[in-house]
Amino acid sequence: MRIFVAVLMLLGLVAAPTATASAAPAAPQAHHVGYDRYSLTVDGRRVLLWSGEFHYFRLPSPQLWRDVLEKIRAAGFTGVSLYFHWGYHSPAPGVYDFSGVRDVDRLLRMTEELGLYVIARPGPYINAETTGGGFPAWLKTVDGRARSSDPGYTAAYREWLGKINPIIARHQVTRGGSVIAYNAENEYAVNVDPAYMTQIQQQARADGIDVPIVHNNCCNADLANWSSGPGAVQIPGVDDYPQAFNCADPGTWGTWGEGVTRRLRDDAPVYAAEYQGGAIDSAGAGYDKCRELTGPDYMKVYYKSNAIGSGATMFSYYMLYGGTSWGWLPQPNDVYTSYDYGAAITESRGLTTKYDEFKRQAYFMTTMAPLTKTDPAAAPKPADPAVFTQARANPDTRTQFVLVRHPDRRTDTDVTTTLDWSTPDGDYQVPVRVGGRDAKILVAGYDLGGQRLVYSTSEILTHVTTGGRDVAVLYGREGEQGRTVLRYASAPSVRVLDGDVRSSFDGKDLRLDYTHHGLARVLVSGGGRPPLLLLLGTDESAARFWRMNTEAGPVLVNGTSLVRDARLDGDRLALRADTDAAGEVEVFAPARHLVVDGRYVATRRTPSGSLLGSLPGPRAVTLPELTDWRYRAEPPATGDDGWTVADKTTTASPTKPKTLPVLYADEYGYHYGNVWYRGDFVADGTEKTVSLNAITGKGGSYLVWLNGRYLGSAAGGTQADSDAPVNPDPGRGDFAVPAGTLVKGQPARLSVLVTNMGHNDDWTADDTRFKQPRGLFGASVGDAKIAWKIRGAVADAERGPLNAGGLYGERQGWHLPGGPAWRDRPPSTVEPGVSWYRTGFRLDTPKDQDVSVALRFGERAGKYRVFVFLNGWNMGQYVSGGPQRDFVLPNGILKSSNTLTLAVVSADGGAGSPVPVSLVALGNHWTGGLR
Repeated sequence: MRIFVAVLMLLGLVAAPTATASAAPAAPQAHHVGYDRYSLTVDGRRVLLWSGEFHYFRLPSPQLWRDVLEKIRAAGFTGVSLYFHWGYHSPAPGVYDFSGVRDVDRLLRMTEELGLYVIARPGPYINAETTGGGFPAWLKTVDGRARSSDPGYTAAYREWLGKINPIIARHQVTRGGSVIAYNAENEYAVNVDPAYMTQIQQQARADGIDVPIVHNNCCNADLANWSSGPGAVQIPGVDDYPQAFNCADPGTWGTWGEGVTRRLRDDAPVYAAEYQGGAIDSAGAGYDKCRELTGPDYMKVYYKSNAIGSGATMFSYYMLYGGTSWGWLPQPNDVYTSYDYGAAITESRGLTTKYDEFKRQAYFMTTMAPLTKTDPAAAPKPADPAVFTQARANPDTRTQFVLVRHPDRRTDTDVTTTLDWSTPDGDYQVPVRVGGRDAKILVAGYDLGGQRLVYSTSEILTHVTTGGRDVAVLYGREGEQGRTVLRYASAPSVRVLDGDVRSSFDGKDLRLDYTHHGLARVLVSGGGRPPLLLLLGTDESAARFWRMNTEAGPVLVNGTSLVRDARLDGDRLALRADTDAAGEVEVFAPARHLVVDGRYVATRRTPSGSLLGSLPGPRAVTLPELTDWRYRAEPPATGDDGWTVADKTTTASPTKPKTLPVLYADEYGYHYGNVWYRGDFVADGTEKTVSLNAITGKGGSYLVWLNGRYLGSAAGGTQADSDAPVNPDPGRGDFAVPAGTLVKGQPARLSVLVTNMGHNDDWTADDTRFKQPRGLFGASVGDAKIAWKIRGAVADAERGPLNAGGLYGERQGWHLPGGPAWRDRPPSTVEPGVSWYRTGFRLDTPKDQDVSVALRFGERAGKYRVFVFLNGWNMGQYVSGGPQRDFVLPNGILKSSNTLTLAVVSADGGAGSPVPVSLVALGNHWTGGLR
């Protein structure tokens, strides 16, 4: 039996296997995944799937995959959603690579070891603001409309699914693995082909996929949703981004609607397939603003409203960890190198206040088993109409879940009122307070371990039974009043261990009244029930708790910045944990001894019955300065090797060129990054202008030389898709021919460097959009007949097709560590074009610390872009005046000895020294992770 199955049994999500008389070795246990209108089930046990999106391809360091996945699990998530990127694995037709940073089998084994369910999303199209929407660029030269049943596209995508589906299939829950659902296609809403949707699912079944097939329908209710008819899936879901993406104005709420997931089928659970967990930064406002736009207040109001308003039991939040669009991963229209997304876990793997709110909600959602089966119920009536209520109830246990918020989610008013609440245990007048932009889910009629919760105006974080007693954590906003009512057969003993809590007993109900401040502690015993320790905290103090499952049951940990794992061995509790500062650690567990990260921790027993000890924080680190730079120049179109004759006269692209031959880079197998063009002709001496067009995608540009003389640069075009008028002259640049440059009858050479910015997505399933070309669209020098050659990237087996482009230095390996020494120091000035700079540095950080490092850019005058290579890996593109200054250098790529190379493409020349850069620490933690 796989580790994943054992973890599921500890979580109570799968029943333990029964013993048999057979002595044969146990095979991986097969499980049945089912569903009804309420939830998914595993072997008949209901599952609340609380998951978030993680892109392995945006973190090129498999050792850090586990770090992120452990952080996801620690926040209470039961699952993770994974896109699989076709283009990331396929540099050419028929060629597939699942090794190294592309080893998805290793990734899925990690999810099994950590007990995380997986929603597998192999497309073929994924969007994800990645180049081509996840399609390989070579698909642009294949006949037949993408995302349709056209034969050319069908042959291509079947090849991809034939490779990825068997990997996914062997990791399904039904085979003892982690994959619980399979997503067919992605937001396939316009220009749809039902035959295509049917064929994808047929191939999945033929390839061994037997878990439920799902789909994430895009946001508009009028678009195709695949809930019925040809191509329908078993569980259709809905994508919802109610905050839109206006990061520049984070105070504006609800731009794109109410954000309540609609039910699409009566026989399937409600599935919030992509619920907004952050935002892309299209306007360049910076991801801190995106994090503010989608911060904890938004999460409280919209996530809780969705849970109670829709009754969803399948959730996935996009993104949970965004990562880095390193190399040539980003698509050109909406994103840059950083794909931080304003997510709960930052690009540098830091935890935020959004992470805290996710944890508060996740612990509640996954603790409360009755939430997996609820129907709409009558809500308590508020005395003040300025308060809105909505309710659901479990039809079996009668447990009630009541949403309390303002009718207008955007309001900042603070209202106190009472609810006329008919609970399963009686009728009550319940005081509540609703602050601005807040929402609560209150619970009544709940069997909390061995206790009976009548109702509480505090929210429940979680509860465990450990050491013969129930321990429950409840919380509310700082300064708000709280009331908790518990049912007892006789008067219990109430002992306030810490804080100000008032109690009364009326013969059946124990009422506790308090103000949320710090962490109050109340011990209740007797009354015919097991002992209960109530921990009554604030949002902030609740976020410091971690719930971990062990073989002996769940434990609670308070005080560390992260808990990665917990194991009970006799009377010893062993934790793997992180701290960001020295401080106390407290554990609620049946243990007498505590070990953290392999070190024995001296503890004392507290009046709460917990163990309390102290942990160190990380030691300060000093990062090296970047000095001793070396330099190399890259002359225009230098070198005579590696050139491909560009003489094609036809193209599969719907966008036909302005002049012939076809000069689109993809037609010649050069799909990503910079490409050089060399055009040779015989001059007649009368040429006055070099006229060029280039289609590069948003942000691209090109530089032009004639006979080695720099003529200037121009912005690349972004040829329109079918939704807008076609621009007949995209990326136009006219360059005057300097007097005397061309001599009649003499050979001449035109050199052009084009920086392409990735490939368009295919959201509209329209080849006019997806097959938009990259590279030169038109070229003329008077009436000269030009013989063209093109040169682009060479293959990089280790780093994959998206790492490097076609700069001469890249083809020669100047960005790679090792090789001949660079001897030249930077000159005082450089000409427009490509300049290369290199230095080395050592990084000696403590082995038991996780230090997140970034390269920070200063600014200098000029129009330029810089490609950052760390140990050969292209970690991003800095554009002068752009929104991104910090470029994360992930551990694994970052080593003790490092080579840093900068390729500077400058349109106007200038200072010969490298752009000012420095190393900065974005995080520093004492850790039990990163093994």
